Amino acid sequence: MLKLKPNCECCDKDLAADAPDARICSFECTFCADCVEKRLPGSVCPNCGGELVRRPIRPASKLVKSPASTARVIGNHAVCA
Repeated sequence: MLKLKPNCECCDKDLAADAPDARICSFECTFCADCVEKRLPGSVCPNCGGELVRRPIRPASKLVKSPASTARVIGNHAVCA
């Protein structure tokens, strides 16, 4: 099950569980669409080199038993500075 991290690791923008602009890689590194488009060339994750794709939206009814993560992650990436 995806962790659904609550923020962009680059700019710290809030990304709700139903955010249509959340992007993830196969390791669940999480970024907003704006950072992916403007700061991460080729939609490549700066952590692992994986492809960044649109994060699926978990149905609201499933968030009750399987809530999104509340742990914020901020990366230390040169491209985000």
